[in-house]
Amino acid sequence: MGETVRTLRARRGMTRRMLAAEAGVSERHLANVESGIGNASILVLRQIAQALDCPLTGLIDSRSAASPEAALLHDLLRDRDEGDLHRARIALARLFGEPASAAARRTRIALIGLRGAGKSTLGKKLAGHLGVPFIELNREIQRIAGCSVTEIHALYGLAAYRRYERRALDDTIQRGQPAVIATPGGIVSDIATFNRLLDQCFTVWLRASPDEHMSRVLAQGDYRPMAGNAEAMDDLRRILAGRTAFYAKADIEFDTSGISVEESLAGLRAAIAEAMQRSESMVD
Repeated sequence: MGETVRTLRARRGMTRRMLAAEAGVSERHLANVESGIGNASILVLRQIAQALDCPLTGLIDSRSAASPEAALLHDLLRDRDEGDLHRARIALARLFGEPASAAARRTRIALIGLRGAGKSTLGKKLAGHLGVPFIELNREIQRIAGCSVTEIHALYGLAAYRRYERRALDDTIQRGQPAVIATPGGIVSDIATFNRLLDQCFTVWLRASPDEHMSRVLAQGDYRPMAGNAEAMDDLRRILAGRTAFYAKADIEFDTSGISVEESLAGLRAAIAEAMQRSESMVD
């Protein structure tokens, strides 16, 4: 990090004294940071980053300091709204990835959202209506790992689970067959895997109120959310708040709150049909 700060300072033609004054930190403190012995707080690092006109993460990512292209790209995207960033992401995905054709993408419907939204229940019924296989990604993860999801977390940790999750998604996509896929609620936590999902599947965010999420999970006999946790509802709301912006990247969203399974299925089918018809007309 010290080397990165020195590189960014040199690029801007600033002496250490100039940077210290601009950041509002002592020159001695800055010298310690640059030499790698300073124990700077996040607030101090943020002040230094602002003075260097770079994001805080840029201080610990040496590539942003060493690569002119990375710096130019960051500046190009700076202050863009969500619409512009969305278009940029799609363009970059097409440039560097292997995007599925629009037709192939529409044959794979992936349901995303928190547990209790209805992904498994509605996914099975939707697959039956469409006459395609229903794939529950957690079951594919367990098949690949040879043990339960709980055992994966206990024995190997979250990082291993995310690797199995990516492999299960890749295996499902590479089969090349139409399917309805129920994804784990946390699939949005791994950006690379979520990018892959958005690129290769028609995604539907199944949403519900936090109370309904919890009540449905408990109705299924799963008491893990409440086990030893008196603040389970607060935790669930925080998780939902933290993931909402990512879930919202789905092609469509459908709220299952307060309606029966039959009503949800009918509404979901109609919403998917309308969205796909709209996307086909745009392609044409």
